[in-house]
Amino acid sequence: MIGADGLEEKGINLAISLLLKSELETRGYSVAMTRETDKGLYDASANNKKAQDMQRRIAMIGEKSPVLSVSIHQNSYQQDASVHGPQVFYYESSVEGKKLAEAVQSSLNEKLEIDRPREIKGNTSYYLLKRSPGTLVIVECGFLTNPEEARKLQTELYQQRVAAAVADGIDTYLHVDNRKSYS
Repeated sequence: MIGADGLEEKGINLAISLLLKSELETRGYSVAMTRETDKGLYDASANNKKAQDMQRRIAMIGEKSPVLSVSIHQNSYQQDASVHGPQVFYYESSVEGKKLAEAVQSSLNEKLEIDRPREIKGNTSYYLLKRSPGTLVIVECGFLTNPEEARKLQTELYQQRVAAAVADGIDTYLHVDNRKSYS
């Protein structure tokens, strides 16, 4: 996705994902990534690169059998550039997915001091949510179509705050007290 001023989502996704990995490892978690470079999981000759990428992500998740999975993304809403804030999606019929989404959303809203907090959203059509063999949430960290939020999402400091907030939500979900002070 391309946001305000031609900003590309994939670079921000990767930066936040790598910061989240580091944050979780610091807290003692074992983390497996579907990608750690700016390269998709598809063959150059693939007819539908996005579909092949998603299929390979699901296969990797199936092979690793993690306790949970988090997919980091950025949102957009072309109709209204004022829309902002993180939002967490879960597979609608997943009880554990909903619990994880609630914990991560609550942490993001609190730690990022969101003035109009968004709520979690169940979904039945997103490929990763539908096909994941385990608990998975999609974290939309903010709206690239909101110029102010897009600027923040490009800064390492804000990306670190997002990663720490997601990690805090994971701690809450897993009933682990590793949360940091944000003073």
